[in-house]
Amino acid sequence: MLKKILETTEYLEGKTSVKPTIGIILGTGLGGLVNEIEIEHTIPYEFIPNFPVSTVEGHHGQLIFGTMSGTKVVAMQGRFHYYEGYTMHEIAFPISIMKYLGVSTLILSNASGGLNPGFEIGDLMVIEDHINLMGVNPLLGPNDPEMGPRFPDMSHAYDQALIESVFRIASIHQIRLQRGIYAAVTGPTFETPAEYKYLRLIGADAVGMSTVPEVITARHMGMKCFAVSVISDLGVPGKIVEISHQDVIEAASKAEPKMTAILKDLLKKI
Repeated sequence: MLKKILETTEYLEGKTSVKPTIGIILGTGLGGLVNEIEIEHTIPYEFIPNFPVSTVEGHHGQLIFGTMSGTKVVAMQGRFHYYEGYTMHEIAFPISIMKYLGVSTLILSNASGGLNPGFEIGDLMVIEDHINLMGVNPLLGPNDPEMGPRFPDMSHAYDQALIESVFRIASIHQIRLQRGIYAAVTGPTFETPAEYKYLRLIGADAVGMSTVPEVITARHMGMKCFAVSVISDLGVPGKIVEISHQDVIEAASKAEPKMTAILKDLLKKI
């Protein structure tokens, strides 16, 4: 794995002079944030050695290098999911590449189903903690101490200082933010009413099919993490309706301007 990481890192360093300190992962329907990046290089995933290729609608599948709010960034416009058939190691691979490129802070976004009865479609939920219900972990297998410790601590998976900063920024912009616990499941099916109820009972405020493997990998490598969910549908009794992936994309796209305004200001403060 380390050999592949070094090979891919060397390839990317040969394609761009950008030295990113911030990594950004754009979830379903949220790829438009790249319009705020002063793009210097765009590299499709299929051209990057050892990189998976995104197969999901709403994920463009390219790595973008540039500047946002005066900060050098690398952004994944499209991520990889366990339900696509990728292994956890393949999902984690781009995060390792970001670390070796110089990234110290990872910002993630996703579209998720709201479980908290106080949530509405289009809300932004800052993730304070997560529950891994995917039945697997990206750190399974032999551990390379050069990458991180065998048993990484996850008591502060999401950086509290970044969370507090975002809430101050949202207040200035008069953007309503929610906060809560994100449950990660494999998908690709949306949840049944009974599953929604179960997830709420164990403490989850939102449910999705991504983010947690990436955060685990980033924390293993010593990166700070901040993540936000766009509530694209509701798994609340009395509000559950039949949904499609297109519905999720549309709901996320409508909420994207709020997320963009916040993240632009956040980068100025990191």
